Amino acid sequence: MRGNLYVISSPAGGGKTTIVNLLLQELNFLRRVITYTTRQKRKNEIDGVDYVFLKKEEFEKLISENAFLEYAVVHGNYYGTPKKETSELLESGYDVLLVIDVQGMKQVKQIYPEVVTIFIIPPSIEELVNRMKLRGESVEDIEKRLKTAEKEIPHWKEYDYIVINDNLLEAKDSIKSIIIAERCRTKKFDLSLIKDEKLKSLMI
Repeated sequence: MRGNLYVISSPAGGGKTTIVNLLLQELNFLRRVITYTTRQKRKNEIDGVDYVFLKKEEFEKLISENAFLEYAVVHGNYYGTPKKETSELLESGYDVLLVIDVQGMKQVKQIYPEVVTIFIIPPSIEELVNRMKLRGESVEDIEKRLKTAEKEIPHWKEYDYIVINDNLLEAKDSIKSIIIAERCRTKKFDLSLIKDEKLKSLMI
């Protein structure tokens, strides 16, 4: 059975990466497609785990080869989702998470109209700023990211679900519930889960 595709978006500092990492630990049918980027690697990030870090020329070569499901320029850097990895994981039956912004969500929706979209918001702008400070962001970067957040947050109505990340574990559990519920939709139900042949014959 083909997996479900999910887009998770939030303003910078919204907690999406932390939540996704927790979900990946708990749900063995879930995979994340790693975003490619040309931005500089932060000191706590691992290439190939947090992002795939590329030079601008390498990224633009992949654009010319139509290798991205979606890509965008954010704060002067390229970010993109590799098409091949996404397709292979879905066809293998995994549910796939894309951690991308509003621009990327709109591009993905054109190719995969059935994508399930989730928007994470912080409890307040003040808390968002505090989280960015804790990440070691400079004053200049915080101002830049806040301006982006002000443009992104009004798009929450275009998403299927919205989750407030006031408490990290509660927000994670809300998204986990969404993912499990989506797997139980009748059109996505995997009949191989039914072990009783008589019951299965009635359901086919």
